[in-house]
Amino acid sequence: MFCCRFSGQEEAGFTHGGTGRLLLQKIVETRAPPFATTESAPNVTTEFNPLEQEPSVDRSPSLSEQDMAEQIQAKIPNLPISYWQKYKGKAMSKNKTCAKFPSLYELSFNNMYWQTLKTSNGTFHLYGAYYDNRTLVAMKPVIRVLGMIDRLEPRVKTFCQLWFEGYKEPIFAKVWEYKYIWYKKWGNYKNGLFQPYLIGCQIPPGHRHLVPQSVSLVERPCDMATTNLRVINNKPPNGQKEDFAVCVKGLDFLHDDLSVRLVEWLEMLHVLGANKVFLYELEVHPNISKVLQHYQALGRVEVTKLTLPGEQPNIPGLLHMYLKSKVTNKRQNELIPYNDCLYKNMYRYRYIALLDTDEIIMPKSSMSWKGLMDIVVPKALKTKKDRRASYNVRNVYFMDTMRHSHGWFREIPHYMHMLQHVYRSVNYTKPGQYVKCFHDPERVLTLHNHFPLACLGGSCSSYAVDTEDAHLQHYRADCVNTLKKSCSQEYKNHTVLDTTIWRFREPLVSRVTETLLKLGFFTTNSSSRLMDLPASGVRRK
Repeated sequence: MFCCRFSGQEEAGFTHGGTGRLLLQKIVETRAPPFATTESAPNVTTEFNPLEQEPSVDRSPSLSEQDMAEQIQAKIPNLPISYWQKYKGKAMSKNKTCAKFPSLYELSFNNMYWQTLKTSNGTFHLYGAYYDNRTLVAMKPVIRVLGMIDRLEPRVKTFCQLWFEGYKEPIFAKVWEYKYIWYKKWGNYKNGLFQPYLIGCQIPPGHRHLVPQSVSLVERPCDMATTNLRVINNKPPNGQKEDFAVCVKGLDFLHDDLSVRLVEWLEMLHVLGANKVFLYELEVHPNISKVLQHYQALGRVEVTKLTLPGEQPNIPGLLHMYLKSKVTNKRQNELIPYNDCLYKNMYRYRYIALLDTDEIIMPKSSMSWKGLMDIVVPKALKTKKDRRASYNVRNVYFMDTMRHSHGWFREIPHYMHMLQHVYRSVNYTKPGQYVKCFHDPERVLTLHNHFPLACLGGSCSSYAVDTEDAHLQHYRADCVNTLKKSCSQEYKNHTVLDTTIWRFREPLVSRVTETLLKLGFFTTNSSSRLMDLPASGVRRK
């Protein structure tokens, strides 16, 4: 705190030169310096001489345009920034008045990650575009555009302007499908509310051997586009699919520090055989960000920032309140990250699971997801020769109150939430309700949280996995709202000890604890050696 009061003349001296030097001299020479720090003795001060100090600022060199473009591409994957950089300044259009390639500066952006097309009959907010050449696609190859439209059964005719490498003009393709990613019986079925859609454009003959670099959606072929999305076509790096990807909807934990539970969950998935976890982020606690950054650096997690489109609130805190209040809107918005995750990864993984961070598909007759599917797929083929679009596991609750009534387990750290919560409901939720699936990305067209909404080659076929082989362990404080009335009678009052997860106790505790040490979640020195755990004969406190 300043010890001296400056007169108006002295204050002016900072601005007008001469007296400023005298004032600095006064500050340095004064017995009670205006900048003083307390050392070990309470009455000892160290003088701060501003004439000898230099503020610490970031003096990193400015980014090159190429480096800046790479950063932008990482933050906004749907932007065709490399393609635009390569051809900017060059004449690219059908002709002088038709279908000019849009500069990124001319696009209509919405809430950072969305691009907007306003038509004569509805507004489109577009999120992603994907090249779909899967075996079962009838009109392959097609470009799928994922977004939200404020119309039911859109009637406006639209077109894709497809931009290919080496072509100076676009190829036009009429939109042949607006695939609704919702059931009207679920609510919000009215014009004016944004609805999730998957829009389809077939690549015309003569160009089906090529993959477009970007696509613009327009109302008339020659329109000047206000959208331009990079066409995503992610192939396996080594040409071989990996086994399992997990997709997680937009995380909304601004004030809930679930970081330690997130570490346990991610490590459990890794132990079971998940190759990578793809999470979308709306707003999260700083400790959750720290955890996600750690696993991103390891290559085990990919995080994509997300906003809500249109006029929905994205203000931190208010967004959470909105989603909690507008549950149907929340569910419709969730379908965008789920299906974006599907189409980004459909060529790279054999199975894709959509999970929440309080859910684990737990194999019971095997020790891994791969071992589980080696059992399940032959069983399914015995009942039907064709492979299924999905394999669903039944939901069972492991509620917080079930552990509280039985106490802690002494040889398991308290912070291991799933290992401590091993009392579950005797009763499963009904078959087909609240299930989670391993989806075959070669067969599903659109996904909902619990099951496929549409599939390639006809209706969706799903195989119900026997509960002897696996189930969905759902760790909650209470039942979902739709089961609140029957929750106590059906689930809370009838419990059983289920220690299936304890088979993974040693590697899980070790990995979680080492990660928490590394990230500084304990006051213990992070270089401390992790002591050996007690034998697995677990006792209650």
